[in-house]
Amino acid sequence: MNITLLDSATLANASLAPFAQLGNFKHYPLTSAEQVLSHSEGAQVLITNKVILNRTTLTQLPQLKLICVAATGTNNIDLKAAKELGIAVTNVADYSTASVVQHTFTLITNLLGNTHHYINDAQQGMWQKSAMFCRLDYTINEIAGKNFAIIGYGSLGKAVADVAKAFGANVILCERKGHAPREGRTEFNDAIEQADIISIHCPLTDESHDLIGTAELERMKSTAILINTARGGIVNEAQLAQALSQNQIAGAGFDVLTKEPANTDNPLANYSGSNLILTPHIAWASEESIKRLVSQVSLNITAFAEGESRNRLV
Repeated sequence: MNITLLDSATLANASLAPFAQLGNFKHYPLTSAEQVLSHSEGAQVLITNKVILNRTTLTQLPQLKLICVAATGTNNIDLKAAKELGIAVTNVADYSTASVVQHTFTLITNLLGNTHHYINDAQQGMWQKSAMFCRLDYTINEIAGKNFAIIGYGSLGKAVADVAKAFGANVILCERKGHAPREGRTEFNDAIEQADIISIHCPLTDESHDLIGTAELERMKSTAILINTARGGIVNEAQLAQALSQNQIAGAGFDVLTKEPANTDNPLANYSGSNLILTPHIAWASEESIKRLVSQVSLNITAFAEGESRNRLV
């Protein structure tokens, strides 16, 4: 079995031995659009994290039998074309839950505790100049007792809710925008008005695109913080940057942008205020998470070779 990994750099320094044990394996650190066909030539199995495999490409790969997406999202694969061409497609779900939850609370605790400010001051020698044993230049707030609104209640949203409860927060589950609340859910606008912390964990769909913009930001408390470790495009970035610049909300922590890597003119990437913490889509990427991902992809390949259906989307 000829197996090719098109973007091994996205798996950091994880061992690729599980793939090599399954057949004739080769990999490329990255694959540009112009290189997809040449890098994929002869492969029966293609592994990709973010490399786009569209209909034009797939029709030129007659030997291809299986596409393994080394991620959960499959928007880089033309699933309809794959089905028509008899190419199986698998993905991996829930491998990064622990990593994303940890990063979500890293963003939250840094914003609530102004930790990033205190670290910077300590590095600049401000502690040495203090008249007392500590510095109390910035407010420090607890998660305990806060209204913690969660948008998207899949496996990630549920895991975040569990940790929020452990911190002593009052968890609010947001109903889908524009829908009457189900039992145990709070109407969307009511939820964001009540929230001290809003954490997004829903997928990016037509319904969730620009889910939060100026109107929603105006509904939020001036002391609220907004966290997005889900997908860019769920929050209108230009409108959020404006709200942050006007201190309309207290802060935001984002790990995702509409286009990645960030465009040079992206309003959040260019925002210089200290009430935004922006990280480069790393919430998923703990060493343990990537190791689980590699293991799960290799199991998907093994199952396919044995005629079994495992994590099949097509």
